[in-house]
Amino acid sequence: MSITDEEIKELEKLLYDKDVEQSRKHLLKYTETTFKKFKPGEFHKTFYDILNRFAFRQINRLIISAPPQHGKSEGSTRRLPTFITGIRPDEKIAVVSYAATKAQKFGREIMSIMREKEFKDIFPKVEYPERGYTGAKSNTQMQRESINSDGWMKFVGVEGPLTGDPVDILILDDLYKGWKDANSPVTQQSVWEWYVSVADSRLHNDSQQLITFTRWSEQDLIAKLIDMGMVVVYDGSEDLDTVIENLDDKFLLVNFQALKEGGPNALDSRKEGEPLWKERHSKRKLEGSRAKDPDMFDCLYQGNPTNKQGLLYSNEFKTYRDLPELKIKKNYTDTADKGDDYLCSIVYGVPLGETDVHKYVIDVLYTNEGMEITEGKAAEMYNKHEVNEVRIESNNGGEGFARNVGGMTSKGIHIIPFHQSGNKEARIFSNSASVNNEIVFPNDWHIRWPEFYKHVTKFKKVFKANKHDDGPDVLTGIIETENTESETIIPEITADDLGIF
Repeated sequence: MSITDEEIKELEKLLYDKDVEQSRKHLLKYTETTFKKFKPGEFHKTFYDILNRFAFRQINRLIISAPPQHGKSEGSTRRLPTFITGIRPDEKIAVVSYAATKAQKFGREIMSIMREKEFKDIFPKVEYPERGYTGAKSNTQMQRESINSDGWMKFVGVEGPLTGDPVDILILDDLYKGWKDANSPVTQQSVWEWYVSVADSRLHNDSQQLITFTRWSEQDLIAKLIDMGMVVVYDGSEDLDTVIENLDDKFLLVNFQALKEGGPNALDSRKEGEPLWKERHSKRKLEGSRAKDPDMFDCLYQGNPTNKQGLLYSNEFKTYRDLPELKIKKNYTDTADKGDDYLCSIVYGVPLGETDVHKYVIDVLYTNEGMEITEGKAAEMYNKHEVNEVRIESNNGGEGFARNVGGMTSKGIHIIPFHQSGNKEARIFSNSASVNNEIVFPNDWHIRWPEFYKHVTKFKKVFKANKHDDGPDVLTGIIETENTESETIIPEITADDLGIF
């Protein structure tokens, strides 16, 4: 029995009506309905799921970095704003890009989507000005106001104005025009100052922020927010819902690598080396791009603005959620040698199991404050964690530091000042593999100690290229303490020996 043309039309209408209904709840379905040419890859399901959570306010601060030409802006800056106007018509949305012309182009594309039949079928109550509209509501390249709600959209470039009403949703897309622009200290500072003084000043307690761009520099806006401890990096090692629940007022950062590093996880099911969107960008094509310029590839395609080939610690550091049973807690401290050096003091645990060779970092004091302040903070940390043994480099004032700290610590803590005579550069280089493989940090160490995290993970092989070596120096000392016998006989000194008790 054949189906008539009328029955085919009726079936098509039923299917379309179902798509329309689902499009009101899911951004990916909405995009497929309003953009017929869109053929999502596997990773788009995760990408759009995260954006959907943002649309329904499960996430208030979101950072997404993705390689060029992978549909990032289509989802985040064209479809998402139009979707939000449908489910939350009173929202005031600002879209910002590196130039007003780029932002206003996004604006024209957004308005074009909202004029299409599919959008009007999905959200029939939403009404923004059509071409040639001459009513009381604004209809300029910079601002479009909703005709039948309190919502509006603004489209401005970096350093452009955001005066007027508070912004409910701030979308920042491609804040840097290109490689040269993103690596200009003048541009970097200009973007940061605009973000702090203009953009942030228009936000309120319930405002949402979405930052999305291809990474170009280790000094970009995302990097600055990370350095300030305002970002939680989601790498798929934990349940996403749990991570979101514990975000507080921090940004959630999700990075999609063009070529997968590491094995499958909850964020990314790809095997190591597989391309993100193979239908458009094959592994061969991406590897060709990487061969031409590894530095640029790591930035643009991997979301890692520091070239890993130039880093001393080439692998990801191991992390833990729960400490294993420990047989002893120790500390290694290096006091600040010069005015711009950092005191680095690390409390770590040695596991009870004989087969576990790892050293588990428990706490870190990393500061360039004066000794009159750091002595008290160090003693407080030793007492808090009930450290059994403290080794303090006695070079350049360290012996006096040890004596003063000993007067503030519990009687059972053994203070061991010692002189470090080894060449620092040789020590750090020769022990780098062990540091990488045996030191284990808390899984949120980038948030707890952001400056320490940055100085360790971005430490370069070219020693003179590093401004600070204090973190790697102490980590090296921990490895030397636990894995090798010292060539120097180091006497153990207690608080009694120092004449304190």
